[in-house]
Amino acid sequence: MSDGPGRRDEATDIGVLAGRLLFSVQGELYTRLHRAGFDDIAPRHGAVLAYLQVDGIRATDLARLSGQHKQVIGKSVDELEEFGYVERRPDPADRRAKLVVPTARGRKQMRTADAIMAEIADRHRQALGAPSYDRFMAELGAVVDLQRAALRETVTGSDQD
Repeated sequence: MSDGPGRRDEATDIGVLAGRLLFSVQGELYTRLHRAGFDDIAPRHGAVLAYLQVDGIRATDLARLSGQHKQVIGKSVDELEEFGYVERRPDPADRRAKLVVPTARGRKQMRTADAIMAEIADRHRQALGAPSYDRFMAELGAVVDLQRAALRETVTGSDQD
């Protein structure tokens, strides 16, 4: 006996496809980072590492950019500080605030990760052709922006009548 219509088509389900892309890219990135000597970091640190700036960035900005809770960012920053990738320094613009600043090891990891991500992007650009890849990236970015806006509306309740 059936409980109703079948589940969504995973070949066109945006969540399934986005998840597959994320996990596949993360898998390749972290495997290659581990082989390059950065074997103490994990995908959970990506919310910090992906948005880290050479001159530093506030944890609140990391949370906003990554879409993660401040507590999650704080835990990742604590771990990355323990591993020697970042340090906290006073923000020169506001001495009450702290910046998360990469150490020499953190900057080396950033350069390595940026090079790996550029290779991944280039591989897909070559496979799809530059115009198709560039269009895909623009449209994917637009979908991400729309989804993040929908989430904000859902969380704040501004989509209710």
